[in-house]
Amino acid sequence: MTRMTEAAKPTNEKLRLEALHSLNILDTEFEKEFDEITTLASFLCDAEIALISLVDKDRQWFKSKYGLAICETPRAVSFCAHAILDPYKPLIVEDARKDPRFCNNPLTEVDKIVIFYAGIPLVDKDGFALGTLCVIDSKPKKLSHKQIEALKSLANQVIMLFELNKKNRDLEYMQSKLKKRNDSLREFARVISHDLKMPLANVITSTDLLKLKLGDKLDSESLEYFEYIKISSFSMSNYIGDILEHYESESLINHKPEKFVLNDLLQEIVSLLSIKPDFTINFPKENPILESNKLALKQIFFNLIGNSIKYNDKEQIIVSIETKEDDIFYHFKITDNGMGIPNNKLEVIFDLFTIANHTDRNGNKGNGIGLSTVKKLVKKLGGEIKVSSQEKIQTTFEFSIQKPN
Repeated sequence: MTRMTEAAKPTNEKLRLEALHSLNILDTEFEKEFDEITTLASFLCDAEIALISLVDKDRQWFKSKYGLAICETPRAVSFCAHAILDPYKPLIVEDARKDPRFCNNPLTEVDKIVIFYAGIPLVDKDGFALGTLCVIDSKPKKLSHKQIEALKSLANQVIMLFELNKKNRDLEYMQSKLKKRNDSLREFARVISHDLKMPLANVITSTDLLKLKLGDKLDSESLEYFEYIKISSFSMSNYIGDILEHYESESLINHKPEKFVLNDLLQEIVSLLSIKPDFTINFPKENPILESNKLALKQIFFNLIGNSIKYNDKEQIIVSIETKEDDIFYHFKITDNGMGIPNNKLEVIFDLFTIANHTDRNGNKGNGIGLSTVKKLVKKLGGEIKVSSQEKIQTTFEFSIQKPN
């Protein structure tokens, strides 16, 4: 009696299996996109069963199945294991009972599940046949040239879906790694703030105490050194605080929208900044009631208004704030009469650690963190920010934030 022939292993079997396993698709949930392809394949070929079959080491597993209850079969009885031996040629078996390769095959003999078989190898970009898109019937059939070409097109779509899914999974993995790294950086910033700010405060306090204790024993040069230590300590303390603020800005986004009066929020900021008499701020005349993430918006305004004050070389500082809204966004404009930003810095001013001016109004050097934090918050709030400037005349920041849905 003629016995069925078990399919040989492809010559590149080890690499082929590595390519298959790299997709991370075996034993995953069924997906609508793949099920639509098998449904369409069955309809186009008027076949009872359509499968997306992946040939593993000892089995064939079905990523999608139409008209069949089982999820896998042994590779030893697999028709698809034969189909992948010639990756660029469809395997068409019009009547398996007459094909010596499939005589006495359980899939052909038991319940006559597979009498007709047509399989299109699923070939990846590196030429490895991972499995097939196949249609099956319990009676002999023939396919037209158009039906075979349609199956080939659908097989191409399957491969594209495989590659798209892999890219999405790789992207999710990278995003997960980035999140863990950002969480670590945020924790590092928190530790830095806790462990370094107190010693810096002690340095500042000790400097003042030493100056007081030594009194008249210090000459002018020694006093300058003491002042330099104090100024440097304050600068480092501010730098550490800004880093912490940058990484903690993520937590501000989690606050729910609330209703508030814009000018009341701006007045709070002015109070926090301890404004001196040489400062004039013009609030929006409209004084609208907004519904938004108040804490995040407060941080944005705090940084922008603070910069307008720090980087201003005029005797009288003037900052004007305007606002308007449409159906989707709130729009804001902040204009100051300060130092301005050089043209070659306008494109990169929002990049982390980029500074526009060497020193601020008091001769202190900036750290390039604040505007990066501002842009990060604006983006998280669904908006955009841009800047325009004329050196020695004025700077205008315009930004939008999205209204709650």
